[in-house]
Amino acid sequence: MNSTTNSATAESPAPAASKRVPLLRVEGLRTEFKLKSGGVKAVNDVSFDIYPGDVLGIVGESGSGKSVTARSIMRMVRPPGEVVAGSVRFDDEDLLALPEREMRRRRGSKVAMVFQDPQAALNPVMKVGDQIVEAMTVHGVDKKTARKRAVELLEQVGIPDVQRKIDQYPHQFSGGMRQRVVIAIALANDPALLIADEPTTALDVTIQAQILRLLAKLRTELGIAVAIITHDMGVVAELCTDVVVMYSGRTVEKGTVEQVFNHPRHPYTAALLEAMPRLDQDLAGQPLPAIPGTPPDPAAPPAGCAFAPRCRFAEDACTQAQPALLEIRDVGQTAACFVAQRGVDICASDAPAAARAEHAAPAPRSAPPTDAPVLEVRDLRVDVGSRRSGLFHRDPPVYAVDSVSLSVHAGRTLGLVGESGCGKSTLSRSIVGITPVTEGSILVDGTDVSAMRNEDIKKVRSSVQYLFQDPYASLNPRRTIRQSLSEALAFRGFSGGALEEEARSLIAQVGLRPEHLDRYPHAFSGGQRQRIGIARALARQPRTLILDEPVSALDMSIQAQIINLLEKLQNELGLGYLFIAHDLSVVRHLSDTVAVMYLGRIVEYGEVAEVYGNPQHPYTAALLSSSPVPSTSARSRERIVLRGDLPSPANPPSGCRFRTRCPIGPLVHPERTICAERDPQLTLTPAGQRAACHFAGELAGRP
Repeated sequence: MNSTTNSATAESPAPAASKRVPLLRVEGLRTEFKLKSGGVKAVNDVSFDIYPGDVLGIVGESGSGKSVTARSIMRMVRPPGEVVAGSVRFDDEDLLALPEREMRRRRGSKVAMVFQDPQAALNPVMKVGDQIVEAMTVHGVDKKTARKRAVELLEQVGIPDVQRKIDQYPHQFSGGMRQRVVIAIALANDPALLIADEPTTALDVTIQAQILRLLAKLRTELGIAVAIITHDMGVVAELCTDVVVMYSGRTVEKGTVEQVFNHPRHPYTAALLEAMPRLDQDLAGQPLPAIPGTPPDPAAPPAGCAFAPRCRFAEDACTQAQPALLEIRDVGQTAACFVAQRGVDICASDAPAAARAEHAAPAPRSAPPTDAPVLEVRDLRVDVGSRRSGLFHRDPPVYAVDSVSLSVHAGRTLGLVGESGCGKSTLSRSIVGITPVTEGSILVDGTDVSAMRNEDIKKVRSSVQYLFQDPYASLNPRRTIRQSLSEALAFRGFSGGALEEEARSLIAQVGLRPEHLDRYPHAFSGGQRQRIGIARALARQPRTLILDEPVSALDMSIQAQIINLLEKLQNELGLGYLFIAHDLSVVRHLSDTVAVMYLGRIVEYGEVAEVYGNPQHPYTAALLSSSPVPSTSARSRERIVLRGDLPSPANPPSGCRFRTRCPIGPLVHPERTICAERDPQLTLTPAGQRAACHFAGELAGRP
C-alpha cells in the first residue's frame, strides 16, 4: 500500500517518569570564531539536557547558533571556530575532554548526526550500500556482517526494493530517499542520540511527513533520543517533547513543547509564533505581525539583551545588561527576559491585532473577478525531453507541463502548489520565454505571445516580471543596486535626474533607504536582497509578477516582512501574482485562488477557502494533512502520509497519474479499475472547485 492514514496520538511524548537522568547534558557551552577583526561568540553560555527517548527541538533564526551548537557537541567545528568553555556530558562522560581518537569512536557509535543536505553528505561515486558498510567497518565490524546490517537498515528506514537499491548511487535516489540513506548511515552503529540538522528543510511536505514519521518511529521503537534543529515551529509542535529557543548565540527560552507553544515566556518566542502564517486559520487581508529589523551582527552584538532592538516590551534595563536564563513561576519553564521574570504575561499584554484575531471572524476575500485576466495560459504543453538522437530518430516527448490552463487577474493572487518535479517552475519559465512552449497558448493582457517572437518578448518583459527564489544569485554581484535598477529603468526611457528620482522612489517603495543604492548585493541580508529583487521587478511597471518560491529561503520573521510587503504592493498597484510555493500555509495567507499540480497537470483548482476547507482531490487532502501546524493540539489530527515518490514524467502511469500513490485508489480498492483505465478530467464538483478525480470528495474534511 502506497499511503497510510494515521493519528499522531501514537507518537505523543514519553511519560514524565522517564525524565530522571539526562542522556546528554550541555552546560555553559561557548564557541568562538577567532578572526583578525576579533572574536565572534557564535554560541554563548548554552545549557540544556536531553533525556532517553525524548525529542528536543532547537529553534531560532539563521545565525542564532543552532548548527554551531550541534557541531560543538560533536566536536566538528572547523577552524577558526573553537569551543572555549563549557562541558558536554554524554552518559556522564565529558565529550569535550576526550582525546580526538576516543571522540572518533563515540561519533556514530554513541552520538550520530544527520545533516541538512543529503546530497552533500553522501559520496556521489560510492554505492549507497558501500557507504553504510563503511560507517560500520571503521568501528570494527566485518564487511559481511556490515552488509547484512546495511540491508536491515535500508528496510528499517523505508527504502523499497532494497536488494536492488543497495547497489545504486546517490544520484539515482530522490531527495527524500537520500535523506533516508543518511539516516540509515547514522543508525548503523546503534547510537543512543541522533542529532538532525534541518533534516526536512529542503523536502516537500509529503516527503517531510515521511521523514518525521520515521524519526518518531525510531524514537518509539528503538528508544533513540533525538535533537532536531529546525526553523519550522510546526515540526517542533508535532514531533518534539521539549524545545530550546536560541537567539544571537544564547538560549532565550526552554521548556516542554506544551509550555512554550501554549504560553511562551520570551517575547522572541511569542513573536516567532505570531509571525507564522497558519494553515488552520484564514486571516485574509490581515498583515502578519512581523518582527521588525533583523538579527544582530554576531561580531558586534548589543550591550544588553540582543533582542531588545526588535522587542515591543523592551525597557531601559534591557539595553544595559543581559538577562540571565531563570525559571518563570516555578513550572520548569525558563526565559532570559527581565519583563517575564518580573511577572508580566507577554501573551496577555499588548498583543498585536493579528495575534488577537485568532478567534475573530476572518476578513472577507475579494469577490471572484469579472474583468479579463492579465495573464492566461490555455492547454499549455511543454516538452523537456524530445530531441534528435540521429538523422531519422527523435526521442519520445517528455511533457513536464501537460495541458495546463490557468489565469491570473489584476489585484489577485493565484497560488500554485505541488511537489518538486510536478512542473511548477517549468510552467512559470515557459510563460516568460525561458523554456519553449510545445503546444497551447499564453496570453498577456489579451495578446497571444506563445510564439515568443521579438515583439512577444517585449510584451512579456513589459507586463510580466519574474522574481526568483534566490535573490543573491539573480543579482549581479559586481553591480551596485543603483546600477541594477538603472538598467531596468532605462528600458522605460528614464535618464539623468528622472532616473535617479525613480530609483529612490523604488527603493523606498520596498522599505529600503536611498543610501542602499550605492551598495553591492553582498552587503545585504537575504530579506533585503529579496526586497531589491522586488524593486528591480517593479522598475518595468509590470501588471503581473511570477513569484517562484520567493520566501522559502528566508527566516520566519523575515518571511513575514516580505509577505506583508507583497500584499501592500498588490493593494497599492493592483498587481496580479502567480505565487509558486511548497509551503501551503504561506499560499493560504496570500492567495485568492489555488491550483494544485501533480505530474504536469492541474488536479484541483478553486477559491482558496474552498480548496483548503473542503479538498476534493485525494492529493490535495494528503498535502494539507502532511503540512505541520504550530500547535500542540494538532498532534491528534489524522494524517494521510503518502509513500513513494512522484513518478517520472517520461513514463507517467496510465489513467489517473496519482493512482500509484492514491489512498483511495486501486492500491486500497482493487475494484476501482477505472483509475487505471480512464484519465480523469478537471470537472466542477458540488463543493464549488474543479478536481480531476473519479471519486472526488471522498477524503473531504479528513485533514
